[in-house]
Amino acid sequence: MRAFSPLVVIPAYDEAPTLGAVVAAARAHAPVLVVDDGSNDATAAVAARAGAEVIRHPKRLGKGQAIRTGVAAARRRGATLVVTLDGDGQHDPADLAALLDAARAAPRAIIVGSRLGAGAALPADRLNAIRVAGFFVSWTSGLAVRDTQSGFRAYPIELFDDVEPRGGGFVFETEVLVAAAACGWRVREVPVAAIPRAARRSRFRPLGDGVAIGAYLAGRALARWKVEARAALGALGAPFTRERRRRRHAAMLEDAAPYAGAPGLWAPAIGGSVFHRVTSELAELWRHPRRRRAAVAARATLATPVLLPLLALQAVAGRRLPDVVSPLVARVCAQDRLEAAPAPGAPLVAPAQPSR
Repeated sequence: MRAFSPLVVIPAYDEAPTLGAVVAAARAHAPVLVVDDGSNDATAAVAARAGAEVIRHPKRLGKGQAIRTGVAAARRRGATLVVTLDGDGQHDPADLAALLDAARAAPRAIIVGSRLGAGAALPADRLNAIRVAGFFVSWTSGLAVRDTQSGFRAYPIELFDDVEPRGGGFVFETEVLVAAAACGWRVREVPVAAIPRAARRSRFRPLGDGVAIGAYLAGRALARWKVEARAALGALGAPFTRERRRRRHAAMLEDAAPYAGAPGLWAPAIGGSVFHRVTSELAELWRHPRRRRAAVAARATLATPVLLPLLALQAVAGRRLPDVVSPLVARVCAQDRLEAAPAPGAPLVAPAQPSR
């Protein structure tokens, strides 16, 4: 087994005012590599003076590509873990200790630093966008992750043998979670601080980046609804398969056997058995957690054409308008209801049991 060898990767664009302090604090926990994404200020020089190794893009390529550059460099240096955090000061490098401890305890998991325990430090528009994204990531992947937009993460280097996220900008951080879940990787969250001052100057653009993430999740949701449609059709057709029909008929005859000598009673007994079994199967289907999960997701999906414009308006207007969006998000995108149901691969109906 390879020795635990983390590398902190900080993607940075024009972060000279804050980057030096972030690098200096992060170096207390692990070596630091700054990927300067074509900055126009002294970002690279500040990072180097603070003790970081620096790789510079000749022009701005986006956060996703900056992280990919950092991962490739980590491979060359023999690192076993890549920890990403932002250079604008919105993450507290002191929380690196918690992420590293969690990564040691779960070497086959992505560790996400969740800011939602300190939700008051995030503006309402960012908090609502995170909750909506978290809901649909959970729906499409089966992951129970709340802060899917956190850039404070620990990635095992082997993860990138299995997944190759292609999204640019902030889509990278959503795509890598969904792709990792599809490959069987786990995701764990640990609480981290959200710093109010830095949260207001995040590089995240609510409209541009939000639309890109929304478009990605819309594609994943469409794919998931196709899976659900096939599962529903399979569940409706399951009672009519040859084996299920044979077992059902044998069970009905067994139920009516005591009345075989009385034709006037035998037919009603058969009818009662049919009614009981049909209603039992329909009730089982209705109560099934996957059906309930799909119902919760359907409500959120149908609300999206209204919800997304409201999120955009909230991002633009800020506190100048009453916050009517947060109660709607809390009601429609209730991730707790999704987590009470099984993962995407669970069957919609239980396998038929042999008749007694």
